[in-house]
Amino acid sequence: MEVKGYIDHFIYRSPDRSYGVMVLVSDGEEITCVGSFIDVDEGDTLEITGDMTEHPVYGEQIKVSSYKIAAPDDTESMERYLGSGAIKGIGETMARRIVKKFGKDTFRIIEDEPERLAEIKGISEKKARDIAIQLADKREMRDAFVFMSGYGITGNMSVRIYEKYGNQVYKILKENPYKLADDIEGIGFKTADEIAAKVGIRVDSDYRIRSGVLYVLLEGAQDGHSYLPKTELIQKSRELLGVPEESIEIQMDNLMVERKLVYKGDDEVYASSYFYEEKAIAVMLKELNLRVSNESEKNLEDRIRKIEKRRGIELDDLQRKAAALSAGNGVVIITGGPGTGKTTTINTIIEYYAEEQMEIVLAAPTGRAAKRMTEATGYQASTIHRLLGVGGAGIDNQGEKSRLHFEKNADNPLEADAIIIDEMSMVDMHLFAALLKAVIPGTHLILVGDSSQLPSVGPGQVLHDLIASETFTTITLKKIFRQAQQSDIVMNAHHIKDGDPIKLDNKSKDFFFLKRDNADVIYKHMIELIRDKLPGYVEAGSEDIQVLTPMRRGPLGAQTLNAVLQRYLNPADDRKKEYVHGDRVIRVGDRVMQIHNNYQAEWEVYGKYGIPTDKGMGIFNGDMGVVKDMNIPMKELTVEFDEGRCVTYPFSELEDLEHAYAITIHKSQGSEYPAVILPLLGGPRMLLNRNLLYTAVTRAQKCVVVLGNTETLNTMIENEEQLRRYTGLKARILEVNDAD
Repeated sequence: MEVKGYIDHFIYRSPDRSYGVMVLVSDGEEITCVGSFIDVDEGDTLEITGDMTEHPVYGEQIKVSSYKIAAPDDTESMERYLGSGAIKGIGETMARRIVKKFGKDTFRIIEDEPERLAEIKGISEKKARDIAIQLADKREMRDAFVFMSGYGITGNMSVRIYEKYGNQVYKILKENPYKLADDIEGIGFKTADEIAAKVGIRVDSDYRIRSGVLYVLLEGAQDGHSYLPKTELIQKSRELLGVPEESIEIQMDNLMVERKLVYKGDDEVYASSYFYEEKAIAVMLKELNLRVSNESEKNLEDRIRKIEKRRGIELDDLQRKAAALSAGNGVVIITGGPGTGKTTTINTIIEYYAEEQMEIVLAAPTGRAAKRMTEATGYQASTIHRLLGVGGAGIDNQGEKSRLHFEKNADNPLEADAIIIDEMSMVDMHLFAALLKAVIPGTHLILVGDSSQLPSVGPGQVLHDLIASETFTTITLKKIFRQAQQSDIVMNAHHIKDGDPIKLDNKSKDFFFLKRDNADVIYKHMIELIRDKLPGYVEAGSEDIQVLTPMRRGPLGAQTLNAVLQRYLNPADDRKKEYVHGDRVIRVGDRVMQIHNNYQAEWEVYGKYGIPTDKGMGIFNGDMGVVKDMNIPMKELTVEFDEGRCVTYPFSELEDLEHAYAITIHKSQGSEYPAVILPLLGGPRMLLNRNLLYTAVTRAQKCVVVLGNTETLNTMIENEEQLRRYTGLKARILEVNDAD
């Protein structure tokens, strides 16, 4: 059906304007319309096309499939539009005066002879010009949206493009749509390439090849690389672009001249920002790597012994050495597997710093790791992001908006004498660089982690490269303490790390192997364990028991497991709200995980009677929570994350959430769970390795249950291969230190 009318008001409008519910008045009748109304305001006259539907709660409404803005063609419509608030500075009374003066000629006068508006009492020449500019801007914006829609650009994407380029959008789309991928977050090479094909850009365009090469490097960063070998970069670019190798090499040289690429040696190709970030990390670490105490190591060890005596503990030689070196040096790395006394060592270091009346700061990469650190030390720990004061968009050196901003930096450093970071294996190069910028020389920086864990989800392998550089004071704790020896989780973790077989006789109290050779049977027993058997055994709720898997796809991959587990652990119920998003059903009560860093996400913590007690910004890759509420008419849901942080998601942003009944082992880094269930029944060799199995087992506090076959388990223990990461931080550190 087709209807013409004016927008009386919006019942609801999403912040990005990608969805709205508005009341259209047509021939005096009010009609509720739902759809995407990007470029319209109250008072606009629309010609809409759509279907009349019956909403179970809100009754009849038109689901709008398309619309176009029509110029008001009568004085009543003109007066209504001008007085709607769409044009700042004109209210209903002023709108009435303008239309009374100029009649049906009102819009032509405003556009062509705006100075005549000054003939009306209350409108100065300056105000007249401002009114004309606003009207012209709105017309220009609408024309631009129509132009972009011709190339398939709609919704929030068109808003961001127009906000960035204004009327330059015509030139950019016709000449170089790949500029969008460089300038606008959320628009990648593939989207720009689709637009370019519609515009008619040739496949061998210089712009296309350059953008494609940078895209391949960005994809490499998603896999953890800070650079790619030249041959691999060219090969992947050829597969993506379908152009000759010579054309790619020419544009790579051009990108290097433009300082968008950096060649290091004969074979390493960096996106320039990644190379200079590695170099900056190396320089900042050198400035921090100082001797910060005049006392000898022997004197410091004697002081540590006094702390031991006072606390009634006895450190081994390596622990004592780690504490003494942490007292005397600027940068110290403490690493070791489970049960080797890292926490006891940290507590001793903290006590020494406290005796010296130092300002001590503790942090970890995730909320769960920070909470564990707080419980283990008695000192408040925070996430690194929160420590640095993460904010939304800031302003970069070129005066442009940047997507991430930290309040703490070189100009506003952390007020601390000693900073201890736990779970360092999880920290990627971007976060580490941001941390170092906020640390002043003379500060003790203690980095604690297990170097045998998986590397960070983000680019780099910071802890590994720092240790490999042999530049910083590093202590590897090796002794497994008696209490830890009583745990088969701890002992089996060390056997796995060393490549030794583990006992599968089920005589253990905390490590079980259930031989199962069929995925359907594994589903059945997994549900029984989560729902019935394990909660009482580990004294935890079923929601605290975590399924970990090496892979995303396949019968025992995270995607399939989540669909199965949701069906039984949070089944459909008339009393539970749910929303179908693509091939997923998201339901109140679901366990979910954030899968991208969202620095603009606002969260609040609510106290008694729903009163907010804390608020902040930033939800990060790997944060886990529960869907607490859902507002179907408003098209949004609320997730409660760790520490009671509640975030509201528009349905348009649900791609940022995945179900988390089962998660990949990689996503479990930094977390611990009362019990871990590990289904292992074959899979790609590159995902069945020792490093992955070790990380999975060490996530469990009280119980590990492996469901699968011995062949897969033994394959993982024997397979030392890891997906190689191309990183240059070790080389940058050595270069900076050799420069002396």
